[in-house]
Amino acid sequence: MRALFERDGKAQPGIGETLLSAYESGLKRPGPEYLHYLCSVYRVEPVALGYEGPCICGHGHRMPGVVRGGQQEAESDSPPESRELWIKPLSDPSSDGGEEDENVLRRTLLQIIASGAGAAGTLSAPVLGAADGIRRRMDETLVSTTVSPAMLDHWEEAATSFGRQYMNTPPMRQLCDVLLEFSTVRQAMERHQPIDLQERLCALAARLSGLAGIIMIDLGDQRMARSFFRTSRMAADETGDRALRAWVTAREALVPLFLGDPREALSLAKKSRDLAGQTPCAAKAMAPVVEARALSMLANSGGKKDVVDQAKRALSRARAAFAQMTPAQQEDTVFGYTERQLYFHQGDALTRLGQTIEADLILEQALEKYEGDLLDQTLIRFDQAHCRLLEGDGDEALRMGMEAVRQVGESFRTDIILRRATELARNIHARCGDIAGLQTFKDILASPPPSTSATSEVDV
Repeated sequence: MRALFERDGKAQPGIGETLLSAYESGLKRPGPEYLHYLCSVYRVEPVALGYEGPCICGHGHRMPGVVRGGQQEAESDSPPESRELWIKPLSDPSSDGGEEDENVLRRTLLQIIASGAGAAGTLSAPVLGAADGIRRRMDETLVSTTVSPAMLDHWEEAATSFGRQYMNTPPMRQLCDVLLEFSTVRQAMERHQPIDLQERLCALAARLSGLAGIIMIDLGDQRMARSFFRTSRMAADETGDRALRAWVTAREALVPLFLGDPREALSLAKKSRDLAGQTPCAAKAMAPVVEARALSMLANSGGKKDVVDQAKRALSRARAAFAQMTPAQQEDTVFGYTERQLYFHQGDALTRLGQTIEADLILEQALEKYEGDLLDQTLIRFDQAHCRLLEGDGDEALRMGMEAVRQVGESFRTDIILRRATELARNIHARCGDIAGLQTFKDILASPPPSTSATSEVDV
């Protein structure tokens, strides 16, 4: 109701659980305007809510499939897009909760659409519960478990489209879209399918669950990211597709990488490399890059000296594997591995290895290739600032870090951006002490950002 009021340019209604409870118990009766919006939300006529009609709007609210007077309503002529976002009534109060989880995501999606492209960027408890509920039911389906090839083609195209939209869609908006598609695939998998179609469904589930895990990293929920990657791995294992299994494992390695556990990230990266084998695929290039980044963290934390050589050999393998990838794989940010990601991640690894001259050249090339993607450019600028710090210029490192944060703006501060900025501030203090301006930088990072999501994702 709040989303519909905002859409119609009206002040926020005073609706809440207490008032709804009073309506349900009969202690209060909604006024004509509230009754209209209640009917709009539930897609029913006033009589279905226990009130005599008609509604003040003068037209019907019933949606296809709503039971009224014991009769099933016929399909309307409403556009498919509008029907997809209607809140579905629960068909069975004792159901496993799948429809209610989808309704939570639909409500969130309606709120995002009604309030603008960048709103509702935080993970609320209901959304987290719905996400985990959908994922768990997929787990159950995979463990216990006829769709047409044409429908499968459609779902696979949708998954590919999500990958293309990843860099330009707010995380919460895309998470809702991905999970709703993921839930549809799960429902199809509950029914017996021919082996070839079942394998395609499992591959699709693996990709969608993996993408959900990537978005969870962007949103800062590492625990939920691990859960989705685990589900993705279960689905991929059902396919026998080495490239897909290697992709899931390489993407999963990013979780411990960002949590500061380079040894686990290194282990997963090597496992991904082994799974890929000699198959030319995205993971064959991505895994050695993750391996190099993990090794660079070990070298930076006092690891063995030979890890620098190991990391450089891993980067060399990544470049060779990238050259063997197909053009389609080299253009896919999520399910493939792009040239700009390769430059960015090489520069990040070389920076942590202390190879500042080589890192500067590669990071400058990465900045050019990321033209227009502010968040990724910001991460690259943090690496450049780190290079200045390693060269002994703490003041310039602080200036570059401050400028990067100012350019990205408060509305675009994702968990990854704040982590990297805080890491830079901590390193400056460790090397240079409390230099002028450092406390101001820390204060800016400590101030809570607005509850809006970024308009693009991060090439993690």
